[in-house]
Amino acid sequence: MELSISFTGDSAKYLQIYEEIRQSILTKRLLAHRQLPSKRTLAQTLDVSVHTVKEAYEQLLAEGYVYSKERAGYFIAPFEFDWLQQVQQQNPPTSTIISNDVHYDFHNGHVDNEAFPYSIWHKLLKKHLNNNNLSTSPWEGELVLRSEIARYVERSRGVICDASQVFIYCGTQSQLQALSHFFGPLTRVGIEEPGFKRVRATLQQCGLSTEAIPVDNAGITLPQKTIHMLYTTPAHQFPLGMIMTIERRAALLQWANLNEAYIIEDDYDSEFRYKGLPIPSLAKMDQLQRVIYFGTFSKTLLPSLRISYMILPKSLIASFITFNHEQKSVVSRIDQLVLADFIAQGQFDKHLAKMRTVYRKKQQTLLTAISTHFSEEFQVIGEKSGLHIVMKLPERLSEKKAIQLAQEIGIRVYPCSTSYQHGTDDVLVILGYGGLTLQQINDGIALLAAVWQ
Repeated sequence: MELSISFTGDSAKYLQIYEEIRQSILTKRLLAHRQLPSKRTLAQTLDVSVHTVKEAYEQLLAEGYVYSKERAGYFIAPFEFDWLQQVQQQNPPTSTIISNDVHYDFHNGHVDNEAFPYSIWHKLLKKHLNNNNLSTSPWEGELVLRSEIARYVERSRGVICDASQVFIYCGTQSQLQALSHFFGPLTRVGIEEPGFKRVRATLQQCGLSTEAIPVDNAGITLPQKTIHMLYTTPAHQFPLGMIMTIERRAALLQWANLNEAYIIEDDYDSEFRYKGLPIPSLAKMDQLQRVIYFGTFSKTLLPSLRISYMILPKSLIASFITFNHEQKSVVSRIDQLVLADFIAQGQFDKHLAKMRTVYRKKQQTLLTAISTHFSEEFQVIGEKSGLHIVMKLPERLSEKKAIQLAQEIGIRVYPCSTSYQHGTDDVLVILGYGGLTLQQINDGIALLAAVWQ
């Protein structure tokens, strides 16, 4: 196979190689199971380094456009679905361990508080804390923040939307509650198995019936029963961490179109991917026709800010606004104005770049410590992005026993079993690393290895 690629100089060469091959796959110029040229051959043909070609191939592999065979090379992945659409340009339970002497807390929801730009935030807070801003915001959220979020998701995730499609909330649960009331109690919702337990609880508390949809290595599988809405975390499945393949994304979008269903895409920590490009969102592929997009600032800034956002398809906006016209804002007006300024001044993008470096180092430290202190019978799952990993334990060590042993030496780790509705035979625990220092990660893992092995 010969590939003809002309470099324009506008972007990195590996990105141009990746994009050219990707477009050739999508337009069926490259057919399923055809072998790509070897990295060395293509590098010589294009007069670039082997590393440049490797970067392009690995991004294609991560997104599911190609697959690899050991000692054979890279091949075009089967692609059966015609999903491309016209882009519409628009302006205490068991998971909580009570202990009075916790030295290392591997909570997946914790972030690095020391890295937060307190001085900048405090300056903006003083600017907006005045008599003019003591009233509440419109229930939809401050227009200036909605506009900044619309611009942010376009440049970061390729999601083109208007500020009118963006609604400000205080977390995923409040967004789910709003959707549940809007769609009504007869709505049947598919949720990932395993998945966010709070999502399941929120939907059921709102009177909606839920259906557990299994995940596999490609992400959530296609619903086999009648489903009106499907909740999924394609960029970094929680808790197992797999990245949904491009073919599975295409199949889900086709399923949603054929069944007139909606997909809730929760992009809860997509900003923290440590290798390659960010994986294209469902909302970008679909351009907000059947996809409802969830985003949050809990991972990127501070969980205590309690600011999240939901982006709706334009077809739902009029009825959603009419339904909610008596609602009141659930987020502080001052916090919204501060965040809008923070984004507009470029501080948010700067902070994200810094935190990607911080968390990449923490993840590498965690993986190195596990490799150093644990035997091969302890396996790491879902390490490609996000702020947590899952560790698969040997069968001789139960989840309950592992958590108890950790607690006895002042360490908190968290069960994976609570994420399942129907249980699992695997013994899994969740290890978050965002809130720990490098030294704490090293020391904590060494102590765990001493009591688990």
